[in-house]
Amino acid sequence: MVKVAFVCIHNSCRSQMAEGYLRALSNHNVEVFSAGTEDYPAVKPGAIKAMALDGIDISIQYPKTLDVLPADLDYLITMGCGVECPFVPTKNREDWGLEDPSGGPLEAYIATRDLIKARVIELIKRIEQSK
Repeated sequence: MVKVAFVCIHNSCRSQMAEGYLRALSNHNVEVFSAGTEDYPAVKPGAIKAMALDGIDISIQYPKTLDVLPADLDYLITMGCGVECPFVPTKNREDWGLEDPSGGPLEAYIATRDLIKARVIELIKRIEQSK
């Protein structure tokens, strides 16, 4: 099974949306993780609402820190945190460079959600092709 982790600063928005999409769209052939470089109390309500509008429930997800990530990741995807992630072993590392919509209007969350969904679909295709 392919292991994928999404990482951002607080694991409260972009990485949570990516985790939700990959889990929902991957037909359960991918093990999905998300984490943040800093501790945070909860997933942002705007992220939960934006995802719910697309039929994905992330309301039971919660922020986690890097120590939850397995040592044998196949993909580590940072969301454009503007920070240097600590070393996390992985076979493939990429940065999606996404703006953080936190604190903005719901439309900003939706725009970020749509970018994440497109990238997750693209990632799923790449994973399938590499098998």
